[in-house]
Amino acid sequence: MTRPLLSRIAETLYWIGRYIERADDTARLLDVSAHRMLDEPETCRSICATLGILQPEPLSATMMIRRLAYDLDEPASIAASVRSARDSARGVREVISSEAWECLNVTWHQLRRLPTVAPHGYLAFVRERAALFFGLADATMSRDDCWRFIVLGRSLERVDMTTRLLAVHLPGDRRLLLQASGADESFTRTHGAHADHALEFLLLDNLFPRSILYSLLTAEKCLQALTPARVRAGVADPALAAIGRVRTGLQYTDLAQLQDRVPELLVSLQEACASAGEAIGERFFQQREELAWVGA
Repeated sequence: MTRPLLSRIAETLYWIGRYIERADDTARLLDVSAHRMLDEPETCRSICATLGILQPEPLSATMMIRRLAYDLDEPASIAASVRSARDSARGVREVISSEAWECLNVTWHQLRRLPTVAPHGYLAFVRERAALFFGLADATMSRDDCWRFIVLGRSLERVDMTTRLLAVHLPGDRRLLLQASGADESFTRTHGAHADHALEFLLLDNLFPRSILYSLLTAEKCLQALTPARVRAGVADPALAAIGRVRTGLQYTDLAQLQDRVPELLVSLQEACASAGEAIGERFFQQREELAWVGA
């Protein structure tokens, strides 16, 4: 039987999952958009919209990458997210595996020396280290509440980022959507070279771990384990209720009507993520000031 988890530790683990997932997703988005930013200045504005950053004046591709990849003063940047994850992990080293901690610590120290590297190398390094951290957490941590809070944070951040990506880039190149979501190769093996089913794949695929439905199901399982049912009717946990409602509506959507329902679904997904995040904070975390992404 595991010991009860302190609120402070639960909150820290949850945000480690969100920080690393945000760094990974931002790195993917910047990597696939780098060349487009040179030829299509509007791409920079789209990236800011996806990340929830207000940018009244257009930025050049170089300035955009510098701000969102290297700038420690930009809270939504990759470097700031990795630093926050590493600093958070340092305070909970007793509940995460030593290998997971070492991964974050080494990643941060190596990242500080990488701004001189070409952006592609920097972004590839971030993606690889994010995958390594989550892989080590899966391989070396017990499936207890500590692990569940990391996975819960990762899952909600993944839903939020993918939803934002779809909302901003859906009218454009669907191949970009697949690449930015890390879904390009898996989609091609499943559906072939044509991206006609990209929307269905990113929203509803049951087997792809980065799809919205898969991430919602994962978050739901974590919450069910964190808050065992003690009521005879209904759902006592508001976070679980918010995720369950939107997951059910998404899972049973008629594929023939999917395209027409996308705007409605994306709005409901964003609202569910916000509601679940607030409910998780109120249920599990005791804090003076609410943590949130800048621009969220």
